[in-house]
Amino acid sequence: MRKDATEAASQRRIQVLLFGVMLSIAVGNTGLQSVLPAVGRMIGFPDAYVALAFSLSALIWAFAAPVWAKHMQPRRARRMVLIGMGGFVASLLLCGAALSAGFLGWLSAGAAFVLFSIGRGLYGSLGAAAPPAAQAMLIAQVPRNQRTVAISLLASAFGLGTIIGPALAPFFVLPVVGLAGPPFIFGTAGLLMMATVRLMLPPGFETGRAVAVSDPVIGYEPTEPSLVERETDGTGVRVAMFDPRIRPWTVCGIASGHAQAISAQTMAFLIIDRLAESPQQAQPLIGMVLMCGAGAALLAQWGVIPRLRLQPPAMVLWGSIMAMLGTLGCAFAQDLHSLAIVFAIASLGFGFLRPGYTAGASLAVSEAEQAVVAGQVTASNGLAFVLGPSIGIGLYQFNQAAPYLVCAALMALMIPYLLRTIGRANDSRD
Repeated sequence: MRKDATEAASQRRIQVLLFGVMLSIAVGNTGLQSVLPAVGRMIGFPDAYVALAFSLSALIWAFAAPVWAKHMQPRRARRMVLIGMGGFVASLLLCGAALSAGFLGWLSAGAAFVLFSIGRGLYGSLGAAAPPAAQAMLIAQVPRNQRTVAISLLASAFGLGTIIGPALAPFFVLPVVGLAGPPFIFGTAGLLMMATVRLMLPPGFETGRAVAVSDPVIGYEPTEPSLVERETDGTGVRVAMFDPRIRPWTVCGIASGHAQAISAQTMAFLIIDRLAESPQQAQPLIGMVLMCGAGAALLAQWGVIPRLRLQPPAMVLWGSIMAMLGTLGCAFAQDLHSLAIVFAIASLGFGFLRPGYTAGASLAVSEAEQAVVAGQVTASNGLAFVLGPSIGIGLYQFNQAAPYLVCAALMALMIPYLLRTIGRANDSRD
């Protein structure tokens, strides 16, 4: 009995530590993402550079995450978590140094951007080591019938971080460096979390294997668990990304992912320009609107979906409608109250869409194909956040309303497409 209680306590400690790792990464990255448009304007970064820095980071992540996952040794999982945390901390501190040097005039805007991009590259390359190892360690701690709940709880750290990061960032505007202060504070907090992990997390686990996961925060909301136990390795199971069984869900994921990336990446610029505020005065307003969006997405995933027991077709259809209405509203909203409401509506829609198309793809294939389909969903998620930010800023430079009108049109087109393709798939199963 005492042994069982000790093991249970150890498992809870591990789960809390892993939750803390994911939370600190999400808080730091979304906090940086919320202040970067304002501080970039103050330094003299072209708006396109801000999008490019995050796109490059996501692209590096897309290549690095599969490499880390493939070479992870279960007995050394803690080492991978520490490598990922080290990359995250180094990235934030280097980004903070770059922004501070540009803000104080020690570096030109171009040189500060190069240094900032190197910092983001560290996160994309080394930070990608932490999530696969953390989720694999979690899988090894819980029985199979409890894994979905446990991994969902771990993924919720990402969503919670998207609220906490923008909320705290305005309080960490420091003397001398101003808006460049939050990366230093979040980096220091990450360093403390890293020391805690080193002291308290066991070195690894006995079984299980990770698959690559997408960047946990650049897409704002957490995805459905994108790491599964690979029991089909070596079987030669293959499912193409546009296999007819999952094609509607893949198309939905790519379209909604791009709409989400475009609308989220341009929102801070829209607040600065449309509310006619200076970048520093606009920062608390940016944090407020982003918090409303993140809270709405979590409301969908933590409250509405479980209580109403919605199925994937209903989730993607209602999500598309709400995302269409919300992004259309963003194109025309002129005050803070309106922007917060319409961005929350759009985020609520995206909060339905992501778990909807993830679950829909999973239910469309056999048990042996689950791991392969999880990889395809991850790939479609990552693709959106490589291209979406740059597309969004390009449209924004053409016209402030253009990114949101394009997103609304994209989601409007998804509604008849999903009605036709999902209905056909249901009829064929009947």
